[in-house]
Amino acid sequence: MNLVLQGRDDCRARLERIAALTAPQALTWLSDRAVRCEGIAFSPALRQTIEVAANAAQLDATYTIGVQKMTDFKLVAMDMDSTLITIECIDEIADMQGLKAQVSEITEAAMRGELDFAASLTRRVALLEGLDASALDRVYDERLKLSPGAEAMLQAVQQAGLKTLLVSGGFTYFTSRLKQRLNLDYTHANELEIVDGKLTGKVVGAIVDAEAKQQTVERVCAELGISPSEAIVMGDGANDLKMMSIAGMSVAFRAKPVVREQASVALNFVGLDGILPLLA
Repeated sequence: MNLVLQGRDDCRARLERIAALTAPQALTWLSDRAVRCEGIAFSPALRQTIEVAANAAQLDATYTIGVQKMTDFKLVAMDMDSTLITIECIDEIADMQGLKAQVSEITEAAMRGELDFAASLTRRVALLEGLDASALDRVYDERLKLSPGAEAMLQAVQQAGLKTLLVSGGFTYFTSRLKQRLNLDYTHANELEIVDGKLTGKVVGAIVDAEAKQQTVERVCAELGISPSEAIVMGDGANDLKMMSIAGMSVAFRAKPVVREQASVALNFVGLDGILPLLA
């Protein structure tokens, strides 16, 4: 069993300290911010000790059997809100209506898996009725920011020849702009209905929920002639779990507890480029 430890900024001393707890047969430094502890004697007690110590040191710890390479994968599929980008777009749109707190509360409950996603989205979008569509421009221009490490991660996987999919329970207004900006291959999201320049409070067509996300990943894999086991899938909320469950590597990024518990990789401190040391 191997263990990859990684952190942000200058963390070599912390990495060495936590790595020593594993009594590894060998250490391979992947960068100044990441080290692979190889041939560790795994046990549940050791894992708990490492996870507690790593969390206290603000390091991410990922257990692996053997070494995975970038060439093992052909697709990276990403959720958008709070994964590829730092915001929940619908919450920021709602802020233009003075309803951010009310909508954010519903969003959080849905992401924790406490509410049906489709029903919760319908409720939230209904609150946007009458809002001028220019509010979407403001959210994109003024508030939307890429998550740490997003550009470095995308550059690396694209250079390696992997295809990219942005699949979101958010909105096509944002996914289409990110597709062009980041040179993504595929996107799929919900479309907000706009009439006479104003939001109607409705979504056009079927809502992109957990099932639709999984189906989208499966469809793109089929188009590429690959197995879902050759996909890396990243998400943060409960509605990402179904598409993550079919992936060869599932990545919980700054995720809700229910997602961290089920993912093969949990990145709580490093950026999205934290997948790169795992594929070195």
